[in-house]
Amino acid sequence: MNALDLDVLRHARDWLAAGHTVHLLTVAQTWGSAPRQAGATLVVRGDGVACGSVSGGCIEDDVMQRAREGRLPAVPERLTYGVTSDEAAQFGLPCGGTLRLVVEPLADGAWIEHVLAEVAEHRLVRRTLDLRTGAMTLAPAEPIDGPDFDGTVLRAVYGPRWRLLIIGANATAQVLAPLAATLDFDVLVCDPRPEARAVWHCDAARYVDGMPDDAVLEIGTDARTAIVAVTHDPKLDDMALMEALRSPAFYVGALGSRGNQAKRRERLRLLDLTDPQIARLHGPIGLDIASRTPAEIAVAIAAELVWVRNTLGAERLPAAGGQGRETLTAGRKACD
Repeated sequence: MNALDLDVLRHARDWLAAGHTVHLLTVAQTWGSAPRQAGATLVVRGDGVACGSVSGGCIEDDVMQRAREGRLPAVPERLTYGVTSDEAAQFGLPCGGTLRLVVEPLADGAWIEHVLAEVAEHRLVRRTLDLRTGAMTLAPAEPIDGPDFDGTVLRAVYGPRWRLLIIGANATAQVLAPLAATLDFDVLVCDPRPEARAVWHCDAARYVDGMPDDAVLEIGTDARTAIVAVTHDPKLDDMALMEALRSPAFYVGALGSRGNQAKRRERLRLLDLTDPQIARLHGPIGLDIASRTPAEIAVAIAAELVWVRNTLGAERLPAAGGQGRETLTAGRKACD
């Protein structure tokens, strides 16, 4: 769940408290080239004011018009756009895409408060809505859980289902942490140096105490975890990378020039890592955007995280397709 969808829930809560008529729309199913994935949300008031996104804009315009005219349902219902090619063109759905939404009137914001509180504690919540009865329940969710709709029961998952552990609390991390949080990562930062901890300030990340290699083990690194080392200090980076490359993490990367990366790989061999394990290391880190400043490097790292998450990383996850490593070219790296 990204920052935009969390903002949707906050607006829904506040509008309900202010006495507005409020409807929540959730992308339940998509076919073809739909603009947003299942689970994306939009909230709209009775006067047509809306927050969130379920498409490129045309569907939002139609929903807001329905709200102003009082044509949104009084009970949870399905709403489908783009069944025909004419409708797809009308609503801006490319390549004949089809989008099925669940539209529900909101009357009580208590469940929203509960979800927001759980997400603030970095816990996942699954919400189940039965369209036949309007019954709704909340329950803990697991990272492998995702949005699901069988035609009558909608299951939505709130909270970050991906994690990023950043080794090093420096200027690059200061930009990368909030950027990754916006991209649906639960962000953790580990740097045992007191001087780094003293100047770190970022509400988007949790600080993990202790040594970085211990942190890799203690957080329970899994196939939905990425680990990025940006300290430029082999004493901190190398041991963390050793544990990370032995783990199921879908992405492991380290800052450094090509020359420094070659030296790092030699050091990792001395730590008894195998060549296939070392080959998993992304270094130099990030997509090649000729980045130089800490902010540019952070953008390059975030872009590569998304690329690998949507391709290489996805193929090892439950119910995922994804492409293989061969789709990632050797010329994509930057960040000296």
